[in-house]
Order: sequence, then structure tokens, then C-alpha cells
Amino acid sequence: MTQPTVEDLLRDLTPQVLGTLVRRNGRFDGGFEGCEDAVQEAVLPAAVQWPAEGVPDNPRGWLVTVASRRFIDQVRSEHARREREAATAAELPPDGVPDSDDTLLLLFLCCHPTLTAASSTALTLRAVGGLTTAEIARAFLVPEATMAARISRAKQRIRAAGSTFGLPDGAEREERLRVVLHVLYLIFNEGYSASSGSELYRADLAREAIRLVRAVHAQLPQDGEVSGLLALMLLTHSRREARTTADGDLVPLDEQDRTAWDRAMIDEGLELAKASLARQTLGPYALQAAIAATHAAADAAQETDWAQVHALYLILERIAPNPMVTLNRAVALTETEGPAAGLALLSTLDADDRMAGHHRLMSVRAHLLERAGDTAGAYEHYRLAAKSTASLAEQRYLESRARLVRPRTP
Repeated sequence: MTQPTVEDLLRDLTPQVLGTLVRRNGRFDGGFEGCEDAVQEAVLPAAVQWPAEGVPDNPRGWLVTVASRRFIDQVRSEHARREREAATAAELPPDGVPDSDDTLLLLFLCCHPTLTAASSTALTLRAVGGLTTAEIARAFLVPEATMAARISRAKQRIRAAGSTFGLPDGAEREERLRVVLHVLYLIFNEGYSASSGSELYRADLAREAIRLVRAVHAQLPQDGEVSGLLALMLLTHSRREARTTADGDLVPLDEQDRTAWDRAMIDEGLELAKASLARQTLGPYALQAAIAATHAAADAAQETDWAQVHALYLILERIAPNPMVTLNRAVALTETEGPAAGLALLSTLDADDRMAGHHRLMSVRAHLLERAGDTAGAYEHYRLAAKSTASLAEQRYLESRARLVRPRTP
């Protein structure tokens, strides 16, 4: 088995160390924000020293000790009060560092209900994912100063809300977990199909989302939705090598070389999908994982069980209504009943404000019109879709489809 790199080790340890500091020092002024800054200041020298000098015997204890000292220095600098110094100066020796992994608690804190999805996503990647502000800004194509301000405001809102570092009870816990999974889902989607920029795929975000869902699954292995989300990510991520050409152009699912799909990842995803479907209550991630599993089980595109895919989308549409679900069901319906049926279902989305001007609606309609033999209509909608997307990879693909169906002038 490949040994983890120092970078991998630090990324795994960062949320654990931050959780330890927040648990011990979160009650003091600047709690979460101060602890997060202290951990980052401890990670930086570790990233420099450990590759050159070797990883210490107790890397977690090393980081906790260094980060605790940084936090103490901050308190001294900011308050200069002996009683607070004394309260925070007691350091646990490395051997006394608790073994508990607080990654899930940190995710609950970063996905606080007072935060927007964008703020929770940025804070999660910074505090739990260990990415720098510059890395997050590059991933979302915004200036570093803009991302820094977003993260700072998120920390301030958490502090103002008087959040505690612990798992909420009952219904609140379920709702907070739902928000956590949604944020991780958004991170993965942005990594797997970048919404803008020249690259179709941002591997760092997709891998980070998978890593964080694995951390949640390790603590909640019996939760069907956690298993379902991990299965969905693995089954989707398994196609990454076949999704683009050597030049970075998009390859649609039905044209991909399935021998290039990651078999080990598929096998793991199928097992997780099966486990998530065995739960008493089916959730949206379990159903999406079942759909991805149906595609993964087909050795060739023409062998896909589209009737099953459509049936699963019908159930998903009932329990979690969403225009994107209806959009995907229209594609499955086309495969089972023909393009006229798919176009009829697609027309029900025309009055949905959430889909107004959305390039996905235009591109799917173009595809179905092409299937129906309406090349003029397909050409027009492919062109509209290409103009509406901010992803250059998708734009190139849609423009190439438009050229293929462009009506010939006599």
C-alpha cells in the first residue's frame, strides 16, 4: 500500500487538531477563529520541517502542542491579562492528547444554519479540508481577498450565534447533518463538473469532498444517506479518466470508454450503494447512488437498464422534488419511450424560474430534439446552451454538437 505523503497526513490531522483546540479553548474570546489561525500556523512549519527532518513519532501531539502555544501567544498579545494566560497556558503533553476525532463536530460547526451554502463551503474547505484561502479562491475563480472576506464573515457569524462545540440533539442533529452532506455534495459537484473556467474537472475539490465524506462515514457507518453520498461520489468519480479527451474536451457518458473506469472504486461504490438501499428509509443520496450504480453495472451504454433508471428518478422526484431531477428523468424517459415523451416532460420545466436560461435545460432539449430528427431546433438550442454556460469545456462540446447538426443551406 502506498504510504501517505506529509501533505496527506497534515490534511487528515488538521481537523482533528482544530477540534482539540476548539474543545479546550473555544470559550475564550476569538475561540473558533483564533484556534483555526493557530492550527494553520502550526501546519506551516510542519509542512516545511517534516519532509526534511522526518515525521515525529506523535505527529498529532506535535501539532496540538505547537498550535496550543500559538493560541496562547495570541491570547497574551490580544489581552495581556494574567488570569486568562493562566487559564489557557496549561498544555497537554503529546501523550495526553485525546484520541477522539472531532472532524464531524467541526463539520457541524462550519455548516451552521446561520451561514449560506457558499460560506459553509468555503469555511469547510479552510477549517476542515486544510486548503489555504488562496487555493479555495482559485478553485472558485474569485479573488483571494474576496474569499478571505467570505471566510472571515462566516467565522464572525458563528461566533455571534454563540455556537457550542458539540453534536446537537434529535431533529436538530438530523437537520444539521443534512446541511453537512449538502455542502460536501456541492464541493464534489464543483470539483467533478466545474461551473466555470477552462477545466471541466477540479480533482482537488472532488478528492477533498470524498475524503471528508469518508471521515463522516467512519463516524456514522450505519447512516444510509452518508453511505449513499459516499457511494454516489465514488461511482461518479470512477469515470474521471474517461470523461475527457487528451485535449480536455468533454466525452458524454454514452461515448466513454468504460474500460477506463476505475474498477476498484466502482466495486466499493456498489457495496456502499447496496448498503444504503437496505436502510428502512430511502433518502435522495441513496437513490442517486442507486442510479449511478445502474450505470456502473452496464458494460456498454446500450446495456443500461433505463427502465430502472427512470423508476428511480420517479421515486427521487417524489421524495425530493427538484427541476434537475425532472431534467434527468426526461433523458431516461427518452430512452424508454422515445424523444417525444422526453420533450413533453421537459416542457413542464419551462415555467420554472429556477431553470430560466439554464444551459442544462437548453442542452438536454437540444439533445432530445436531435434524437427526434429536428436538427434545426437542436442546432438553435445547442448554440443557446453554449452561450449560457461559463464552463469552457462544456462550451466547446456544445459548439461541436451544434456544428454537427447545423442545417445545410441549399
